[in-house]
Amino acid sequence: MSWFRCADSRPWASLRLFCFPHAGGSAVAYRSWAKEIAPAIEVHAVQYPGRADRLTEPLIDDLHRLARLIAGALAPMMDRPTALFGHSMGAIVAYETARLLEERGAPPLHLFASGARPPHRRDVDEEGRVGDADDDTLVEALTHLGGSDAEVLADPELRDFVLPYVRNDFRLIENYERRPGPNPSVPVTAVIGDHDPHVNEERAREWADATEGTFALKVFEGDHFYLVPRQSELLREIQRTLNVQ
Repeated sequence: MSWFRCADSRPWASLRLFCFPHAGGSAVAYRSWAKEIAPAIEVHAVQYPGRADRLTEPLIDDLHRLARLIAGALAPMMDRPTALFGHSMGAIVAYETARLLEERGAPPLHLFASGARPPHRRDVDEEGRVGDADDDTLVEALTHLGGSDAEVLADPELRDFVLPYVRNDFRLIENYERRPGPNPSVPVTAVIGDHDPHVNEERAREWADATEGTFALKVFEGDHFYLVPRQSELLREIQRTLNVQ
């Protein structure tokens, strides 16, 4: 099955924006973006296996393998200028995808790394690992971050359905280590909420050390899932950065 979901096909669009969901998330997180973003941008959301309409497919428990598969699927779609946006775990998957695309001679225009610590400063041990914890601890960790996933997990009837891929994603990002090799030259914009319990401004600025390209930091009002209530502002920032009206 295809890796990407496009809610509004725009063959006339001057560029494509590929959006990578957070841990436990799916492509539906970006469905509303297509309705609001500038007509010159065509939005594609990555659909990870093991959830939503890919529920019957096996989960992928290695982030580097996940990025390789996405980069391979994305390569034929690089016929137009392309930018990547990733939130939380999705920011790291997008970063590794950008590295692979650049190695293959088709670098993206820009990487927006949202709500995530940089790839070389994961600091999992500081907070403890939750991917291998019991169900209640896993739900508590997700609730601490906020977002609609926490509401879903509060329903006992849905836990057995959702927890397997949520747990897989936590393990995937907790086991991730940046492999040696050159930084990509893609420009990076780190984006965070000013009350995000996962990443503060100081740590977000360290994304500058993960690229040889230009770097910028944008801070919005909100928590880890600031991008939901601040969607309009975020999309305007993306459009401004990509010089699209």
